[in-house]
Amino acid sequence: MNETAADDAAAPVNEARLWRDEGWTARVIKNMDDEGWAVEMIKDGEPEPALVGPWTMGRDKKNPKPLDSSAFNTLVKTASEVLRRHEQQLHATLHKKITVNTGSGPVIVTLDIVVDEYDPHALLGAYDAAGEELARLRVDTGFKLTTASAHAWLADDFRRPG
Repeated sequence: MNETAADDAAAPVNEARLWRDEGWTARVIKNMDDEGWAVEMIKDGEPEPALVGPWTMGRDKKNPKPLDSSAFNTLVKTASEVLRRHEQQLHATLHKKITVNTGSGPVIVTLDIVVDEYDPHALLGAYDAAGEELARLRVDTGFKLTTASAHAWLADDFRRPG
């Protein structure tokens, strides 16, 4: 893409069925599930919409209501929230943390999954209450961090789980 085409893609567009601004594109599309309309919100650079939802019919009950600034801003806020929740869910899936109480105080055990096409793995770590690393080792991505597995790892002096 040349510089002029990139500038055109970033330039705000305010049309009845297409708005582009603030890194987002809102497009009113025919709803394939019924006779109505839908709106899709696509974040710049992303291949798939972050949000697709029903869109209001216009006064003629045939065509969609035109996009406007207020609707676009609401859609940006909603789509941003959807992406934020998705990122939080992904983070929670890839990063687990359990606190285990021991005779010498609490130990925080973490499991961080490293998504890598060629070398997927996970890192199991143990930290004292001050955040000092006690142990860290590589484990299989299928390792399940539970209270029981954390206790077992600590009891086995941080040896590689079997």
